[in-house]
This record gives sequence, C-alpha cells and structure tokens, in this order.
Amino acid sequence: MKRVSDSKVLRYKYSRVSDHVPLSLDRDVAVANGSDSKKQRLEESPPSRVLHIRKLPSEVSETEVIALGLPFGKVTNILMLKGKNQAFLELGTEEAAITMVNYYAAVTPQVRNTPVFIQYSNHKELKTDSALNQRAQAVLQAVSAVQDGSSPSSDPGVLDLAPPPSPVLRIIIDNMFYPVTLDVLQQIFSKFGTVMKIITFTKNNQFQALLQFSDPVNAQQAKLSLDGQNIYNSCCTLRIDFSKLVSLNVKYNNDKSRDYTRPDLPSGDGDGGHKDHSSLLGEYPPPKPSATISPLSAAAAAAAAAGRVALSGSGVSGVLLASNLNDEVHHALCVCVYGDVQRVKILFNKKDSALIQLSDGNQAQLAMSHLNGQKVFSKVMRVTLSKHQTVALPREGLDDQLLTKDFSGSPLHRFKKPGSKNFQNIFPPSSTLHLSNIPEGVSEEDLRLLFSNAGGTVKAFKFFQDHKMALLQMSAVEEAIQGLMDLHNYDMGANHHLKVSFSKSTI
Repeated sequence: MKRVSDSKVLRYKYSRVSDHVPLSLDRDVAVANGSDSKKQRLEESPPSRVLHIRKLPSEVSETEVIALGLPFGKVTNILMLKGKNQAFLELGTEEAAITMVNYYAAVTPQVRNTPVFIQYSNHKELKTDSALNQRAQAVLQAVSAVQDGSSPSSDPGVLDLAPPPSPVLRIIIDNMFYPVTLDVLQQIFSKFGTVMKIITFTKNNQFQALLQFSDPVNAQQAKLSLDGQNIYNSCCTLRIDFSKLVSLNVKYNNDKSRDYTRPDLPSGDGDGGHKDHSSLLGEYPPPKPSATISPLSAAAAAAAAAGRVALSGSGVSGVLLASNLNDEVHHALCVCVYGDVQRVKILFNKKDSALIQLSDGNQAQLAMSHLNGQKVFSKVMRVTLSKHQTVALPREGLDDQLLTKDFSGSPLHRFKKPGSKNFQNIFPPSSTLHLSNIPEGVSEEDLRLLFSNAGGTVKAFKFFQDHKMALLQMSAVEEAIQGLMDLHNYDMGANHHLKVSFSKSTI
C-alpha cells in the first residue's frame, strides 16, 4: 500500500483495521469519535474547502449530502462513510466552504429531519479512487453536469437525469400547516436561476404551483436539490416534478400569479382563475400563537430553505458581525433592506469590521443569508451572527471616537409597522433596484445621472405609470448594492426622500 505523501491531501486508501475508512481519514474520523483533546483540535481546524459532515441518518443518499453544498457553489468531490454515518464534501473554493460553514453555524442543517454537524476537515483536498467510490462519483458527475449546464456522461439512471424536458416545474406542497405564498416560492427557487413566472392554485385539495425558469437546466437543478425538502421545520414539504407545459401564460400580477418579466400587467380581480387555497389551512390544527410565523420569519425561513436547512427559531442573536467593509459606517447599513438597524459599532482595533444590531434574530438571520459573500466596493463582505446579544452604547463621558451610532429612533425603519407591505418586498441583492417616493418633475435622465455618479453603469430604466416609482438596472449586482447604500433616503427636495430596495423584476 502506498504511503500518503502529503498530509494535507486526502487520499482514498483503505485500512484493514478501520472498517473501510481511508487511512488519511482516520484522524478526522477518530477525532469525531475520540477524546476531548482530539475534538478540540478538530474544532480549531483552519478553513478548508473539504468539509467533514457527521451524524448523518443511516439511509442518507449521496444526492442529499451534495444538496447541502449546492447553494454555496460548485461541489467538486464527495466521499461517503455510510458505516460511520459520516461524509466528506469538497467545494470548488475555500470561500464557498467558509460561507457554507458560517451559514450552518447559525441555522442547524437537517437531512431527513435529522440535525447534522458540519466542520472543516484537517485536509485541503479530497482525492478519491472512483473505482472504489463508484456510486458517489456517478452522482457527483451528474450533479456537476447539471451545474455546468451540460449532459451527464455517467449513467443517467443513477439520478434519473435525462435532459430536462421543460423549464416549468409542477410543485405540490404536502403537510401545509403554514401558508406558503408566491413570494416565498420565488425566494426559494430563485437560488437556482431566474424565475420568470409563477402560477399558484388548488387541485385535489392540495396547494400547487407552476413555476417557470428561464432555462430548463435551472429547473433540473432546483428539482434535484429541493424535491422532498421542508420549507419550515417538519412541514410544508416540496414535491417537485417537471410540467408537461413548456411555457406559462400569466394574465395578472397578484398574490396568485406573477410574470416577473411583465411588471406592467394588471392585478385583475385577485383570483386569476384559480381557486383560493386559504381554506385549506382550516383542515389542519391551527398552530399555537407562539409558533405563528410572522411575515419576516417566513422570509427568513424561505432563505433558510433555499440553503437546505430548517429555521432554528427564536434565540438567535440579533447582532451581526460584518467584516471586510470599507471604513465608513453607512456601508454596514445595506443591512437595513432586511431589518431595522438599531445600533452600529465600528470595532476600535479593526475598522473594517462592525457589530450591527437589528430588531430580532430573524432579521439578523435574513440579512446574513442574503449579504454574506456579496462584493461591496471591490471587497467581499463577510456577515456572521455575533455572540453578543446587544450593541452597548458608550458610557457617558467616554469618547469612543464616534464609532458607535444609535439608530433606534430612526424614522427610516422599514419593518416597524405590523403588516407593512415592506415584509412582502424582501429579496436577495440583484442588479435591478426598485425606486419609490420619486417627486413630481424628476426625469429618467435625472435618476440615471444620480446612480451613474454613485459609481457604475445604468443599463436600463423604466418608470411605473404614475412616475412615483421606477425600476433601474445597473450592470452588476455590486454596483446596485453600492447605489442602494449611497442613495437610499437621498433628499430629492420637496420633502421627498428616495426609497431604494432590491427588486425581483427584470427590465
């Protein structure tokens, strides 16, 4: 047997004494099962693109393990240790692995309703012998083909990955103890590509939806990753198949149907020709008041579901640690799109980092989900949950060099009013911005110039009918984030402050 030549490279060579656990994995596996001192050493492992996943259910499939990593980037290798209920997953970049570990540190990842544990491996690379790991490699090859938009060269029967027949998915929601809205579906599925149209309806006493992607490959990837997953803990299970339709005809934009390519469509009578599904909820026992999901919690749960996790619920810190920022405090305030910022504290010895306190843990979780890893002013922003529960104001008479700002009384909070429409307009960063509160007389050229001066190129612009609102598309998501931070609440004169948020629409 060949000796492992590089301790930082994971090689798939078997040991006779470790029940078919690769020799170079013995250290990670022993640490997972061994002494406290070894466990401490594993917890202190530096970031690596190889992740060690433990306490998997015994019947777990390769596809389910790969799905844990799909939202964070390309999965490049996998090694299943089913006898040990463990697996190793290699992502394409260390940055993707860091984002995945940070995300799952805040919300517990679940596979088949079982909590699993994810941490960095001691190894920097996973090299497996495909002859000894055939099924896992076949699944990985098929998933990679879907991610790359090509046809899998491995046996498609492993995953039933024939060429996608349609960009339209039929979605059935089982165990629907909580209402699932059109906007929740859009947030979950847009993780896999551009969602163009959605129609929701009730058939055979089940809430269903038809959802059209711009590309059949995106539909296939979403089906592969989301089929069988729960939107909320232990309920609202997604059952996904391809529709026989290849295109959807949407007549109205309302709470039952939406065409994201046609923001000008009328709202109609609110029915859209489909039966109201709200009566379905009466067939299930109503949740206790403490379990009721608020609109913002639902949005956070949708973001969590897109990452294949269950929302951990209350008890999550409402304070974020944002790092790799520019020095200016307002750069931390792009968080305000996802919650009401109460206080911001720039760290004294690390001016590119800030503690940001929001109203509650759901808002913090939602902001982290959408903003971690986004590029702002050419720097990749890192956003994680802080161990602090609040951001303390400086003691009276203490000069903290104006590093702490209190926004608790700000009139700009978007989510203070219960039932506000702002709860329904929470979307991931995108290159298209929604502008509102535009004063009369402001022209398209005025707004194009305003956003161009903030940095970047305005690619497209469209006024709504009354000219009080508009869509503006920048050439990149980074430029849109910069424009939002610089120009949200910009004084347009005549007692009008411009309101800027990310849009789900395209121009």
